Amino acid sequence: MSKMSTELVRVALNGPTMGTRWSALFFAGPDVDKEAVRGALQAAVEDVDAQMSTWKPDSDLMRLNAAPVGQWVPVPARLLEVLRLGLEIGRASDGAFDIGMGDAVTAWGFGPSDAAPEGIRTAMAVQRRPAHEVLEFDGDHLRKTAPIALDLNGIAKGYGVDRLAETLRDQGIVAALVGIDGEMRAIGLRPDGEAWTIAVEAPDPGRRTPHAMLALQDAAVATSGDYRHWVEVQGRRLSHTMDPRRGAPLIASPASVTVVARTCAEADAWATALMVLGPERGAALAGKHGLDALFLLRDDEGNARGVGVGRLFSEEPAAIAPAGGI
Repeated sequence: MSKMSTELVRVALNGPTMGTRWSALFFAGPDVDKEAVRGALQAAVEDVDAQMSTWKPDSDLMRLNAAPVGQWVPVPARLLEVLRLGLEIGRASDGAFDIGMGDAVTAWGFGPSDAAPEGIRTAMAVQRRPAHEVLEFDGDHLRKTAPIALDLNGIAKGYGVDRLAETLRDQGIVAALVGIDGEMRAIGLRPDGEAWTIAVEAPDPGRRTPHAMLALQDAAVATSGDYRHWVEVQGRRLSHTMDPRRGAPLIASPASVTVVARTCAEADAWATALMVLGPERGAALAGKHGLDALFLLRDDEGNARGVGVGRLFSEEPAAIAPAGGI
């Protein structure tokens, strides 16, 4: 081990955000002010939540949702950045990722309120236009050209991870792993020169076990799945991922989709889009856009098998191996 690595101390921090917790594992000099770093990280995710939450009636996103159609609304820079990225991936995925599904998310009980039968019927019956056809920008102002309820749950958490990473970089930290609820981003390498090892979780609702291990360097990973967040409607368990074509949760989908990308916001949004598209159309689109993606599919016995797209998930053994193999 190098002399430099022996001079670094390992620091693990965490805190609450977005109904779950953020985490940061990093290596820094022995004089690092841990509480100052913790405060900066907490402030970063609180800023994201304050701008993008659908659970906070006074968030900037909810203020935008409440504005009348046609009214120009000033939007803070970070929210603007996420909205633009969401629309970009919405267009690139032909609407499979759509940030305009807030009415359906709420109606089916994935927001602050329980599922509402009348809201469900309305969400499924409405003629939808994708968000990228409804929102217009003018500098730092935005307006809706038709009624739409925006929801950023498929991208805001990933963006929060990116803000954690950026905050550590601002503190001069160059070796770190940060995450929110399983969405992760790696900065550099560990002090021993090895990549950061991330578990790709098996799609098992009863326990947390790894399906495989992934090695990351200066990259982010996000997973969308049907086994962690759901509601029960009329005795049926429904996943939180919405099908924009139906205004309802996906009926048939992969058990999970994991995407590796440059940023966690991109990985988060693309994982949702590929989940909606399914293994065939999703794999084709991932290949078209040069994405690294892993689709986990259940067989008739409930066992998961992987279908990989891109270098990271198709080459052995450099980037991915069976659990315990790295």
